[in-house]
Amino acid sequence: MTGKLILLASALLLSPATTACAQPADTEQARFVPCGSAKRVTCVVDGDTFWYAGTKIRMADINTPETANPSCAYEAALGARAKQRLEQLLNAGPFTLEVRGREVDRYGRALRVVTRNGKSLGAKLADEGLAEHWQGKRGDWCGGSGSA
Repeated sequence: MTGKLILLASALLLSPATTACAQPADTEQARFVPCGSAKRVTCVVDGDTFWYAGTKIRMADINTPETANPSCAYEAALGARAKQRLEQLLNAGPFTLEVRGREVDRYGRALRVVTRNGKSLGAKLADEGLAEHWQGKRGDWCGGSGSA
């Protein structure tokens, strides 16, 4: 009987359900606000850029419309919505900052994929129509017109 119990316990311990790698816990968290003219420590710049604990972070997996110098009214409006949504997502709970590829871009920003429970917050913005998946260059949010 003892041998059967040991075999059963071994089978349970080695089953795929118990040996699968668990997703590491999300450990980063802060209270984000829109960036203003004050020193930037923890705030949202736009839909794909934010400051966290004094580090400027560019979300590596997406691109969102510009808010500082938009090319048209549509880009400005969509960029404002993306910025607001990113703030909501970052404030919704703990997250993880993942390096996938280069660590820093040409502007000195830390390149990170922001995830929660293993899922990209950038992909969520893209699914909601507020971002595009990063293709190596900025997209055209104005349909080629470039005018406001």
